[in-house]
Amino acid sequence: MVSPSQTETAPPARPKRQASRPNGQWKVDGTAPLNGNEVWKQEDGGLSVRERVEKVYSKQGFDSIEGTDLHGRMRWWGLYTQRKPGIDGGKTATLEPHELEDKYFMLRVRIDGGQLTTSQLRVIGEISTEFGRDSADLTDRQNIQLHWIRIEDVPEIWTRLEAVGLQTTEACGDVPRVILGSPVAGIAADELIDPSGLITDITARYIGDESLANLPRKFKTAITGSPSQDVVHEINDISYVAVDHPEHGVGFDLWVGGGLSTAPRLAERLGVFIVPDRVAEVWHGVASLFRDYGYRRLRNKARLKFLLADWGPEKFRQILEDEFLESPLPDGPAAPPPTRAGDHVGVHKQTDGRYYIGVTPFVGRVSGPTLLSLAALLEANGSTRLRTTPHQKLVLLDIPEENVEALIVALDEIGLAARPSLFRRSTIACTGIEYCKLAIVETKQAATDAVLELEKRLAGIDVPQPISLHVNGCPNSCARIQTADIGLKGQLLPDADGGQVPGFQVHLGGGLASVGRDEAGLGRTVRGLKVTADDLADYVERIVLRFIADKNADETFAHWAHRAGEEALQ
Repeated sequence: MVSPSQTETAPPARPKRQASRPNGQWKVDGTAPLNGNEVWKQEDGGLSVRERVEKVYSKQGFDSIEGTDLHGRMRWWGLYTQRKPGIDGGKTATLEPHELEDKYFMLRVRIDGGQLTTSQLRVIGEISTEFGRDSADLTDRQNIQLHWIRIEDVPEIWTRLEAVGLQTTEACGDVPRVILGSPVAGIAADELIDPSGLITDITARYIGDESLANLPRKFKTAITGSPSQDVVHEINDISYVAVDHPEHGVGFDLWVGGGLSTAPRLAERLGVFIVPDRVAEVWHGVASLFRDYGYRRLRNKARLKFLLADWGPEKFRQILEDEFLESPLPDGPAAPPPTRAGDHVGVHKQTDGRYYIGVTPFVGRVSGPTLLSLAALLEANGSTRLRTTPHQKLVLLDIPEENVEALIVALDEIGLAARPSLFRRSTIACTGIEYCKLAIVETKQAATDAVLELEKRLAGIDVPQPISLHVNGCPNSCARIQTADIGLKGQLLPDADGGQVPGFQVHLGGGLASVGRDEAGLGRTVRGLKVTADDLADYVERIVLRFIADKNADETFAHWAHRAGEEALQ
């Protein structure tokens, strides 16, 4: 009991400081879910929906699919509903998901390391032609996406894919996504280490593992043994870049916390060296750290990059080593800058004397018939292997020298160029409004039309380097607009009649580490710099010609774009 004298002499009570709201970190705040997504993920995990697809939904049809399965759990198996045709971009932000979506799915085929056989390619091509209206897109994460998939056909599609060693498991959702790998793993003469076995080990042990099937958000991985640094390591949650340690030999430099979308952040080195035998252990440690400490209250703050931004690399390393690894990691050096282009386009000699050929379609758009023709061409030329790339390209392996030129001609005939123009080579585009419920504008055709027009207009002009053009249908940056020389973010722009037309906000001078660029950097935005879709080729032509006229001797487009005055960039 407090005495009267104590009451009289005690200072007035200070108001209690309101505790900051919890971030939903399991190891800090407990596991009580703080939003609707976290509720259903805990009630019934995403991996569980496969049984319902096979036993209920595929038999009873689209309208039988329960809501949180349709808009949540089915992503764990690579399925998203696609956009209903005819809904313009102005309605993207105003309609509910069920109003935007069609009764068809996008199906993402997971291709870890980008490694495919012609038998697997043929199965994907057959699925496209039989079930997907010939659709097929190469993504910038080495996957292949099909469209127009009916729920009734999904079990049969899974059966066919899994019969040849492919899967859609955790191709989407709050899970470990596809692992990017060097497209020239095991064949390039300058490779430091072949990471193929490491990728296989991680996927076999952890993809589909219930303990990692409820992460705060998606978790992206990249591993390369190539000095070309060909897996866009600066924008993944965890990346391994091969490096030759002066004492420990060849292993990996570890990067964490990269990602783009509406809040771009480049990954940071932890300053450690990973021997090959510890790659899977460290991967599991970082994924588990993200699961236990990642932010879960707000989904727009739930990527690993936000945790790294708050902690910094030193604290991140300390907690990783203390709580999630068997022993600390040695310090390690950074990998040297890339020595050659990482898209692998063109003809290159393999270590065994045969050749690999990097080819590009227009902005990743292929088709079932194209894939079937490609499988037949490769087998006719003695090859059964190919790779997808993080640049919407294909790399064809094991071609005998005497077959190279004839094969290049045949590839051109099916829309795959081994010697493309600079703009066709360096242009990528996201899915866009054709299929995506988040998109505001069309992308694939707009980018293709721009490339074709630029090939004509700039024919004979000495463009000194590839200038990357990345076209995105919304702010989410699936086409990596902030890391392109010219990045285009889709939006609607006012027209002269008081209406709206499709267009883009322009980002200039971004890029990842590459030949001529030692470090990654984000693009520059200039206030009011926007271009309509119809004027896209005009703008790119104008800015490229201005760069050629104004640049210093060996200046890159990105360097020029950051130093140029705003009037020069209009």
